[in-house]
Amino acid sequence: MTSPVSRKSWPRSAKTLLTALSLLTAGLLLAFPAAAQTIPTLTMELAAGQAEPEKVSVLLEILFLLTVLSMAPAIVLTMTSFTRIIIVFHFLRQAMGTQQMPPNQILASLAIFMTVVIMMPVGKAINDTALQPYLNEEIGFDEALEKAQIPAREFLFKHTREKDLSIFYSITKMERPQNKDEVPTMMLVAAFTISELKTGFTIGFLIYIPFLILDMVVASILLSMGMMMLPPAMISLPFKILLFILVDGWSLLVGSLVNTFG
Repeated sequence: MTSPVSRKSWPRSAKTLLTALSLLTAGLLLAFPAAAQTIPTLTMELAAGQAEPEKVSVLLEILFLLTVLSMAPAIVLTMTSFTRIIIVFHFLRQAMGTQQMPPNQILASLAIFMTVVIMMPVGKAINDTALQPYLNEEIGFDEALEKAQIPAREFLFKHTREKDLSIFYSITKMERPQNKDEVPTMMLVAAFTISELKTGFTIGFLIYIPFLILDMVVASILLSMGMMMLPPAMISLPFKILLFILVDGWSLLVGSLVNTFG
């Protein structure tokens, strides 16, 4: 019967075990050189491109896609319905006076999922007309990019005011377009963002009115009862929450927001 390993011999035993595993790994790699060569690697090089210009174009496409992925948060904020939704949610929280309830993470997550639902037809159109044909090598990268802009531009034009678009033409002093095809996409995105800000503030103002009326009623009752030292906001908060629950506020608000993009 062997005696158990003492605590002092643990580091030496661990060192011996690691050495044995290292030798075993090295032996396996030397014994199977073909398997060692199949380890996937990714290398990127920038060359002159005179001999093989196709490889340079593919590399530039990869760099372009990586750049687009790094700008994905900005694209989501400025080219989708996220801006209007998150503004309305914050107006609702301020009107109710619930401070940090619901938390910012909850509101942002709900706004993201609502954005996905609203933008699903646009995403499906881009996938069917541009992404899948490009992945199947039926069309080139430039043609796929042009086809992907068509449904996106239709959505942006639908929710962009002409007045907001004309502001950027006045700033840049560019010639006025004769049709929608002559409007640059970058300028359209900027005008769409301003339109969404205005629409979000308009909806937020309409949400603020009933809660403001309730605050005024509570403040008037407290003043008539001589309770001037009692904060009206503290008394009106439970009534605001009760009113919001009775009218099924979240379902009403989410449904109304989605219908504004119909």
